[in-house]
Amino acid sequence: MSGVVAIKTDDSIFQKLLYSLSSIQHRGQDSTGIILSDGFSLNRIKGMGLVNEVFRETSLEKDNYKIGIGHVRSSPSGCNKDYNIEPLVSFSKNQEFGLAHDGNLSNYDLLKQALEDEGISFHTQTDSELILLLLARYFEGDIIKAIRKTMEVIKGAYSCVVTMPDKIIAFRDYHGFRPLMLGMNSDNVVVSSENAAIEILDIEDYRDFEPGEIIVIDDEGVHSYPAEKEISKKHCVFESVYIARPDANVENVNSYMFRRRCGEVLYRQAPVKADLVCPVPDSGTPSAIGFAQESGIPFAEGLVKNRYMGRTFIKPSQKERDLAVKLKLSPQKSVVDGKSIVLVDDSIVRGTTSAKLIQRMRKAGAKEVHFRVTSPPFMYPCYYGVDTPDRKNLIAANLSKEEIRKQIGADSLEFIDLDSMLNLLENKDNYCKACFTGDYPVKKDEI
Repeated sequence: MSGVVAIKTDDSIFQKLLYSLSSIQHRGQDSTGIILSDGFSLNRIKGMGLVNEVFRETSLEKDNYKIGIGHVRSSPSGCNKDYNIEPLVSFSKNQEFGLAHDGNLSNYDLLKQALEDEGISFHTQTDSELILLLLARYFEGDIIKAIRKTMEVIKGAYSCVVTMPDKIIAFRDYHGFRPLMLGMNSDNVVVSSENAAIEILDIEDYRDFEPGEIIVIDDEGVHSYPAEKEISKKHCVFESVYIARPDANVENVNSYMFRRRCGEVLYRQAPVKADLVCPVPDSGTPSAIGFAQESGIPFAEGLVKNRYMGRTFIKPSQKERDLAVKLKLSPQKSVVDGKSIVLVDDSIVRGTTSAKLIQRMRKAGAKEVHFRVTSPPFMYPCYYGVDTPDRKNLIAANLSKEEIRKQIGADSLEFIDLDSMLNLLENKDNYCKACFTGDYPVKKDEI
């Protein structure tokens, strides 16, 4: 998982770029980087860690930069390396290019092998390098043509921001898997993964990129190049379920209201008698509020969150996830002792986190723990930018609902029905739900 930002401004850009990146820190917590341009050359600064850690002591003697892109990244297991930090830089045909990417190419392995057979060597483990390499290869003075040629070769999910010394170029794949937004006012033009990075700069006018759209931002203005072929929209539904901030408005869907309504629907689908409704914070909180209001069962914070811990789902290893959960969430004995609890979460992926939370709630004195999940069973791996494990490690792919209930130790377990969840979305056919159904819009290793 990643987040991207690009800014062109009339003012000093450095702080603006850091504010925007910090606003989407939830999309990636392992590393971050920026590329700044003064109109003539690119300057890259990067490091392992959070935005405020990496750039804490960064000072620019002369901040005359007006163009910049940035990236936050959470790495798959084994890939949390300095050489994988984005944005990446390339030099070709007397031109500098910088690129940051959110998504995942489903045909990366095949393309990489083909290029290696031609004698090309790679310096990172990221598919972002492959995109940048193709852009540089196809560039003959027209960046739009180079991007279109690249888009005809690569498959899967890619929301990209590119900088050249004098311009920003951003583009989104033909399905629009991962989000990408454009916002502007009289002083700034911003491209970002979510609207929070735009609104932090007091910009209220923003819109989603259309699938297949390329936008160029330079001294002459903002220029849009729509897709030249028929598109099939397949936005990631898991953005609204979990990934995006609660205040995100992705494809005209507000994440908070969607999650809250999922909680309401789930109670009507699977009612339960209990003393308290408790969320697994933070992504489970809006759904728990909806569940509590629909049921009339009091809402309570049965789990106290350590606000200085990041998201546990995107930790690269199981050991790190287990430790992060323990550090991040602590049962509140004074709230749950002797009570029958409904614990509401957004998803169950591997099942280990849910089991540990239920175990700790019982240790804190909970009499019953009923588990409610506001997404359908996660049964298939994602090839489009969500770091989910192989199918053999997805609990719902290998166990029935009753077997999952026993394994995680819940008194009852219910998932929201897929159709009920999709009915809460406008244009529900425009969403990718392959993680629930196995119906992949783009097959892995498809050329």
